[in-house]
Amino acid sequence: MSSKPPSIFDLMNEEEESQRQIDEEAERRQRRKDLLGPTGVKEFFKDGKISINKFTCVGGQCKLCIKACPTNALYWGTGEVGIIDDLCVRCGACVLNCMVDDCIKLERTREDGKVERFSKPSEVVKLQERINAGKRFERVKTNAVTLRRRPKVRDKKAAELRQLYLQDDNKV
Repeated sequence: MSSKPPSIFDLMNEEEESQRQIDEEAERRQRRKDLLGPTGVKEFFKDGKISINKFTCVGGQCKLCIKACPTNALYWGTGEVGIIDDLCVRCGACVLNCMVDDCIKLERTREDGKVERFSKPSEVVKLQERINAGKRFERVKTNAVTLRRRPKVRDKKAAELRQLYLQDDNKV
């Protein structure tokens, strides 16, 4: 069962398609940069998506997610909360302020490739605690290494001072 080699036309079409996808991605990034520039909000996540369950959302009564959004990516449309994907920085403020669990679902990818998914305020808090605990652990670990090195310097200085004291004591 031999497969026939691809024709030159198939290869050219694949190359054109991949180039078109690269161009679309670059255009999307530039559009996001232009839209987010005036807001002053930094983008910390490489990629992600947000969705709102229209059946459980009570946005017409509360609009808490709309008020919490730092980039105004959420808006009140015709009877429902709408999303402007190009403005959303996937910060999670909407999920944190929503009073209905599993109404807003957020999935985001960090720069290091880790994917985070959450749809409840408690999940956002747990995620932030886990991230902050990791940062605190790294700081403590760094400080512990630094503190272990310091006594050697102190011991050297103490030895030098002791030596000077002994020298001065012998002179008298």
